Amino acid sequence: MAKRTKSALKANRQNIKRREANRQMRSRLRTALKAIRASLDENDVEGAKAALSKTVSIVDKMATKGIIHRNTAGRYKSRLASRLTKASA
Repeated sequence: MAKRTKSALKANRQNIKRREANRQMRSRLRTALKAIRASLDENDVEGAKAALSKTVSIVDKMATKGIIHRNTAGRYKSRLASRLTKASA
């Protein structure tokens, strides 16, 4: 528990809210990545292309907000795009 000063209590409340928001975003990202990978495994290239744009948006938002590092975001996008290219070829 935080110290009992007003500022410490408020900081603790903020940390709890931020942690929950970050966990939800990270969960959305993992779900989106699984959906794309499942589409690619089933050779559903059109479904994967549709899911890719949504996933890239999620990845970019997370990188902007600092939930994931920008290099990690780039790596996710690059790997997904290359897998999609290989699957469509």
